[in-house]
Amino acid sequence: MNPEDVEKLIKASLPDCEVRVTGDGSHFDAIVISQTFSGKSLIQKQKLVYAAVNSQIASGALHALSIKTYTPEEWQQAKKMQPGS
Repeated sequence: MNPEDVEKLIKASLPDCEVRVTGDGSHFDAIVISQTFSGKSLIQKQKLVYAAVNSQIASGALHALSIKTYTPEEWQQAKKMQPGS
């Protein structure tokens, strides 16, 4: 798998989201931004993303996925906290 494959899987499950995936082979990091996450707990947000890639994890095609989830408002705040912003 490559980052684009992971991104497509997540977008297919959460069509309104913005996704940024980095990594190679079977280990990836994903930032997922979606209004769908509004009012949901961290665990609920991550479950939504994991549901999109569950079959690839079960098959072994995707070994590890680190997920950071944000609503658009949370993402704006997080970007302000990054150095150089």
